[in-house]
Amino acid sequence: MTTPAIAIRPYEASDTDRLLAIWQAASLKGHPFFSADQIAQQRRQVAEIYLPKAETWVAVRSGGAVGFIGLIDGFIGGLFVDPSAHGQGIGRLLVDHAMKLRGALSLEVYALNTGALAFYRRLGFEEVDRRPFDDNGLPLELVELRSGGETEPA
Repeated sequence: MTTPAIAIRPYEASDTDRLLAIWQAASLKGHPFFSADQIAQQRRQVAEIYLPKAETWVAVRSGGAVGFIGLIDGFIGGLFVDPSAHGQGIGRLLVDHAMKLRGALSLEVYALNTGALAFYRRLGFEEVDRRPFDDNGLPLELVELRSGGETEPA
C-alpha cells in the first residue's frame, strides 16, 4: 500500500477548525504538563492570534489537513502534526518547506517535550540557549534551537 502524497499550501480561514483539532491533539500529546485550563487558553490564542497573523503553511493529504507550521520571519512559532500521522515525514516536509522560504530557522521548545527536542535535533537543529520560564512566567524550561539553514531562501 502506498501513502498518498503530501502537498503544502498556504493557510486558509476555512482550515481553522481542522488545524485547531490538530493543534489540540498534538498539544495534549506533547505538552501533558499543561492543565485543561491552560490548553483552553492556548487554543484561543492559536485561533485568534497565531493562525491569522503568522505565515501558516498547511500539509494536506488526500484533501485533508494533517499538519501545519507557523512562521514569524525565520522563527517557527509552531509545528503541529496530527498524532495519527506522526512518524510519516510530515513534520520534516513542513520544516524543509520553511527552510526553502527562510534559510536558517530558530524556535523554542519545552524541555519536557522530549519528542519534539529529539525531532528537531534529528533535523540538525542545535541548542543555543535555555530559559527557565515560558512566556507566561510558568517554571517550564524552554530550549532555543537553531538550524544551519543549508537551504537558501527563495
